[in-house]
Amino acid sequence: MRITGYRTLTTVQDWGRPVGDANGVIPDGLVRVPIVVVETDTGLTGVGLGPHVEIEAVFAAIEGEDPRCVTALYDRMLRRMFKAGHAGAVFGTIGAFDSALWDIKAQAAGEPLWRLLGGRDRRVPAYASALDIALTDDELVAVYQGYADRGLRAAKLKGGLDVDRDRHRLALVRDVLTEAGGGARPSLMLDVNETWTRKQAVRYVSELERTFDLTWVEEPVRRWDVEGHAAVGRGIRASVATGENLTGLEQHRPLMAAGAVDIVQTAGVWGITHFLRVATLAHAHDLPVSPIGTSPIGLLHGAASVPNHLVSELQDLRPAVGVSLDLHVEDGAYVLGDSPGLGVRLDEQTIAASSHLLPHPSAGGTHIRPERAGRRLHAVEAGEESPVLNAGV
Repeated sequence: MRITGYRTLTTVQDWGRPVGDANGVIPDGLVRVPIVVVETDTGLTGVGLGPHVEIEAVFAAIEGEDPRCVTALYDRMLRRMFKAGHAGAVFGTIGAFDSALWDIKAQAAGEPLWRLLGGRDRRVPAYASALDIALTDDELVAVYQGYADRGLRAAKLKGGLDVDRDRHRLALVRDVLTEAGGGARPSLMLDVNETWTRKQAVRYVSELERTFDLTWVEEPVRRWDVEGHAAVGRGIRASVATGENLTGLEQHRPLMAAGAVDIVQTAGVWGITHFLRVATLAHAHDLPVSPIGTSPIGLLHGAASVPNHLVSELQDLRPAVGVSLDLHVEDGAYVLGDSPGLGVRLDEQTIAASSHLLPHPSAGGTHIRPERAGRRLHAVEAGEESPVLNAGV
């Protein structure tokens, strides 16, 4: 079997409501979802969700190769791109190809990937994550009721801009999940997407911890700030989670070595091989791993096979337009199916017909860091860029 080509598609995740975090808000809830399809001379194709940046250069590393040699080809892609910098969006392109190759390998073996990787249990515990910073109280309650109806008893809220507002919103979600769970206390997390300084993080979270027993606080400071994460961890009761924006073991290793991270995360867009390697490194440090992403399908298969998986993020309950996934959600977990490979199927006609929904690549949103992030003195509304400085509390 040989790799003969690839094609790219771009569909849209239509949330049907505003989505966002401390960095920005997408009012119409339309998010671009790039896709890579890898073709072989046997007719088998594999699907990966991820960027198309430098895609011709990355593909040159695997063209004509046997797609079943996945980990060797992963390293071959890294070597091909080491001068360009195998990080950021380029790392995402490598991850998209990597996921597609794992898809082909498992299809060729006639098995779902979770079983090929050695998984025994198809159930992957999940937590609710609604990208909810712009929702009204009523909208917030309704959204998390939908998750609760699927049995989820853990939730991660977006916040970090107004401690009083976050306290109120956490209470609303706590009450929804507590009632749904028959009075059992739910797990609550707060994700602030790198919006604080070290002191802001400790002050802000300490204030929330007067009321809540937070399970973790996510990306409290800049992703590369090893000393900052360690300082925050010493100053609060909650665990510190980070890693979704780190690319490569070389970026994860310093945080683990310094004891600066409690929950090790990695994003679905970075690929399956990356996740498996990060999970092994984390396991060597007695740390749990937690996949991140709108559709982290590849990492869910990987999560079923590693000993230190804690819980995986569940964002939109619906897949992207024209994408179907062989899984469902019940009793607080993803339940993976038996389709060979990743279980991803594409309706390319539907994807093409939805092209008018695609937001322009230059549109604003959560991917643009506000000018005043970490330098605001007063609370601000989601999506508002304040002219004054902010100390967090």
